[in-house]
Amino acid sequence: MIALLCSVAIEGEQLAALAKDARTVQFGHTTVLEGTLAGRRTALCIGGMGKVNAAHAATLLLTQFAPSALIVFGVGGAYPSSGARVGDIVMAREEIAGDEGILTVDGFKDTAYIGIPLLKTAASVIYTTYPAPVQLLDRSLRALGSGSIDGQVHTGPFVTLSTCTGTNARARELEERYHGLCENMEGAAAAQVAELHSVPWLEMRGISNIVEDRDPGRWNIPLAAAAAQQAVLRILEAWDDGPHAKDV
Repeated sequence: MIALLCSVAIEGEQLAALAKDARTVQFGHTTVLEGTLAGRRTALCIGGMGKVNAAHAATLLLTQFAPSALIVFGVGGAYPSSGARVGDIVMAREEIAGDEGILTVDGFKDTAYIGIPLLKTAASVIYTTYPAPVQLLDRSLRALGSGSIDGQVHTGPFVTLSTCTGTNARARELEERYHGLCENMEGAAAAQVAELHSVPWLEMRGISNIVEDRDPGRWNIPLAAAAAQQAVLRILEAWDDGPHAKDV
């Protein structure tokens, strides 16, 4: 079983339409579609926008379905110097909780400055940055490289924010601070839940826009959402039950 998590309907509707032997499972106001995609049993949740919705949906998926991995997917905005373009696929090598911290007279400081980690387990102490499981990520990148994928595939740091960036000045500030590939509103929260449950995770996104002065006329959300879902399918098609499923 592979858990699939996105935030809004357009990000998951193509996968939902392709699911075979599908049934819906209701948990309060949250719906999960259990079925088969690319020959793999999956549990797909369109969990809602933002960190709280992502954490809630991820917790349901991991506790109710006991998946071997969690794939987070959807659309995202690429930072100007990232090299990614609208329609490209990006995959997280790490997820950064970009606005968890404190604003001081000397500027923004993350939780390491405060001295309180966001996550502490027997295996790790995480202040803001969740490294993606290397084996699972590398195998997934090889799967995308060997298949028919529209657009280029990039990998690097993702930045999760509660407030999307809508100015050039803010984009430059965040690029200088994090050297990020793209930003989103859910990934770090889902990664933290996965780490808490010792479940390996992946995050991939289709680029819908460049992070700059806000101009929806330059965005292409349908293209980005379709690209991300195409990537999910390609990874599921190439999935195996080797050591990457747990040994990360």
